[in-house]
Amino acid sequence: MLLATSAFRRGPSSSCVARVLRHRSSPQFLSTASTSLGDGDDKNDGEDDATSSAGSSEAGDTSDDESSGLVAPDETTTTQPNNEGESAAAASTNNINEDFLTTMSLRPTEVVNELDRHIVGQASAKRAVAIAMRNRWRRRQLPQALLKEVTPRNVLMIGPTGCGKTEVARRMAKLSDAPFLKVEATKFTEVGYHGRDVDQIVRDLMDVSMNLTKKRQMEKLRGEAKLLVEDRILDMLSGPEYSGTKGQRESFRSMLQEGLLENQELEVDVPENLGGPGGKDGDGTVLAFGGDSNNMNVQAMTDLMKKLGGMGGRGGRGGPPTERKKMPISEAREVILEIELEKLLEKVDLKKEAVTAAEETGIVFIDEIDKICSSRDYNSKSADASAEGVQRDLLPLVEGTTISTKYGNVNTDYMLFIGSGAFHAVKPSDMLPELQGRLPIRVELNGLTEDDLYKILTVPEANLVRQQIELIKTEGVDLRFEDEALRQIAKTAAHLNRTVENIGARRLHTVMERIMEEISFHAAEMERGSEVVVTKDLVKERLSDILTTSDLSKYIL
Repeated sequence: MLLATSAFRRGPSSSCVARVLRHRSSPQFLSTASTSLGDGDDKNDGEDDATSSAGSSEAGDTSDDESSGLVAPDETTTTQPNNEGESAAAASTNNINEDFLTTMSLRPTEVVNELDRHIVGQASAKRAVAIAMRNRWRRRQLPQALLKEVTPRNVLMIGPTGCGKTEVARRMAKLSDAPFLKVEATKFTEVGYHGRDVDQIVRDLMDVSMNLTKKRQMEKLRGEAKLLVEDRILDMLSGPEYSGTKGQRESFRSMLQEGLLENQELEVDVPENLGGPGGKDGDGTVLAFGGDSNNMNVQAMTDLMKKLGGMGGRGGRGGPPTERKKMPISEAREVILEIELEKLLEKVDLKKEAVTAAEETGIVFIDEIDKICSSRDYNSKSADASAEGVQRDLLPLVEGTTISTKYGNVNTDYMLFIGSGAFHAVKPSDMLPELQGRLPIRVELNGLTEDDLYKILTVPEANLVRQQIELIKTEGVDLRFEDEALRQIAKTAAHLNRTVENIGARRLHTVMERIMEEISFHAAEMERGSEVVVTKDLVKERLSDILTTSDLSKYIL
């Protein structure tokens, strides 16, 4: 029960993010359903959030597998409801299975604060993304009868290139534990043409969901597997526990724990597909039969052949083929750990958990969606196989349909879709009206000004200036930028965006590389401990040829 109902336990990466945010901001901005992660108001909020989702009518099946807010309350924690809603939530605390684990959901303010660390400006886009992420969590707290009626409000982000649309998606993916997939709309073609059809989006999302689910379960089972590793090594040293004397086995155990046997060699039967793409739930053997790896029937046949194919192998009856390798205990310990993890994972229905995760919390970011639009100012229709036909194929996907994958049928009703495009040559109204209606929330991102470009150079934690300083520091040379030089870089980049082509923040890369070219080339020959200062005059000197020839660049093919 524990293994099958904890599909949405937060992975270590997001837990680290949440802990960092907790130290950086006041506790009232953090919502958690785990009483062991915080104190004070956080404990009350967490229990309230957790219990609000435990009162659904189908808690035995749907809520167990799909809910992302359930948690076992700490025995030492006392819930202190502040209002009627919290009292009702606290009343249902006793109904929560203590084996349930929880996920941590960031509040909109916290999401915006995290995005501000890496992205300058674009407050409206950050708010829209933060609200969309929080609404996914809110939906899981609704009663079961209403939960199925609430669908995500898809988002369309409109803004010039280089203003931060794609970066918002990248940072959003790192903040969210949900299956997240970013695709380019131009990579897909209309059904009937050679190329990828839009159904592949859901199949790729399922691959991401399966990897996340497997990683999450492996982290959860790692502690149990480590306890088995020592017994496995002792079995190889002294035989099974029931054979031989107990004193001999305990003697080996003490020597093993003291590290006296690290160089002792063992013979380990290692599965041939351990850690490879053809492992559990992989499709490594599908292509051998000439089938489609996304076909459920072919996948079922593949799973059967995996079981039958291993009966005659070294791995024993019903096991995968193995290869016997000789290695010291120091190396064998990690190999045996992976083997034990794979055995424990066989008891978990990874496919069911991955499908549920993708259906309920999956997020798809469709970039360059304007490139599949054609202007309605012209009477002739485009013959491009990646144009309006792709829009028509996207309609059922965004509205909600069922896609067949190798993991089973996946429903897209509750997936969140975020479209993004510059819309230079076309307008959002040039999209198919049906697709426009399926992207109801529109967010316009502003072009970057000179002041924005200066902030991009200085404000983000991993800004371009810091990157260059750290790169040169590896040569033992200290690099320093004067503030006037940074202002001049931003001014030049803004001027080039106005006079040549507006490519947004990407212009800063061009300008910065031109300035750093000579310094990077000669840094390896400089004395260690020397200092290089980038001044305003140096910036003007290095960029003088760009400014004088900028008017001719439009004529270069």
